[in-house]
Amino acid sequence: MGIGSLAARRRAVFLDRDGVLNRAVVRDGKPYPPNSVDALEILPGVPDALADLKTAGFLLLVITNQPDVAKGIQSREAVEGIHGRLRAELPLDDILVCYHQDEDACHCRKPEPGLLQEAAARHGLYLPFCFMVGDRWRDVDAGSRAGCRTILLDYGYRERLPENQPAARVRSLREAVDWILARVTP
Repeated sequence: MGIGSLAARRRAVFLDRDGVLNRAVVRDGKPYPPNSVDALEILPGVPDALADLKTAGFLLLVITNQPDVAKGIQSREAVEGIHGRLRAELPLDDILVCYHQDEDACHCRKPEPGLLQEAAARHGLYLPFCFMVGDRWRDVDAGSRAGCRTILLDYGYRERLPENQPAARVRSLREAVDWILARVTP
């Protein structure tokens, strides 16, 4: 089997962190991350939904912006502590983080596709066979720019809409997983 055939068989679901895996802290209609490991609450149904994706052969890759580190509001150690707990409790294969803020104009901060492209190179993925699941416009636009199919967990936040329409709008990770599994062959 050539490298092209192998890459075509490797699929992943890219997952935003806050609002997808764990409860986001919503203030004035806008989501924010938990500020500590103790404040982290994994959303109901997430472990089972992720287990179903693993059973179907997907890599599970978290792609998250954490600009509060650059802003001095959050410590990198706190973010890494949250990621340690997520790794311990969920069947995640990798977590890629952008610590920049918008003003840094980096390639890795969603809506830019840099972290998805880095993950694809690291894990030998073919992005058109991958999915991006997120709860914000940045997630949908990053996934679209990377060439993935996108799914928006629509919580009705008071913020702009994605430039690119998601392939699906759902209300939970469970619904997103069911949508994905209905569209792929084993």
